[in-house]
Amino acid sequence: MADLVDTRSLTLNGALKVLQAAIAKAEEIGQPMCIAVVDAGGNPVAFAKMDGAKALSVISTTTKARTAALSAEPTGGAHADVEMQVALAHGSQWTNLIGGLPIRVGGMVVGAVSAGSGTGSQDLAVARAGAAAIEGADLFLDFQPMGAEDTGIIRGSHPHPIRKG
Repeated sequence: MADLVDTRSLTLNGALKVLQAAIAKAEEIGQPMCIAVVDAGGNPVAFAKMDGAKALSVISTTTKARTAALSAEPTGGAHADVEMQVALAHGSQWTNLIGGLPIRVGGMVVGAVSAGSGTGSQDLAVARAGAAAIEGADLFLDFQPMGAEDTGIIRGSHPHPIRKG
């Protein structure tokens, strides 16, 4: 059994490329955003709060990026029925809000990008544009949100009624 594993992480230069690409997308869609870029360990590398972005989104956007990096999954993928329990189990350092995307290259998470202040779909589009700035990054195009936000899911409900008898 090996004592070491190979790792890779986003550099400051890479994070700035991600940030600039995400800002360009936010400007294109006309939605000011908070945008966070973290390294593979969830540590902040680059951040911007565009003029007009919501002040409360500073915290949630940073949490989205950290969650995406450390879970290696886009945020918003946990089912609505468990999202609150998972957030509490992680001391509110985890979020299921849509808009956090791991930056995965060659199967290895090198960082994450997130956006906040728009709808979940706008946040995700801006995060994808940021991730696309890194050559070979997985854009998670098959990702389907399952949380309460932007999905119409009501906690405790089932997409298909359970039939009795």
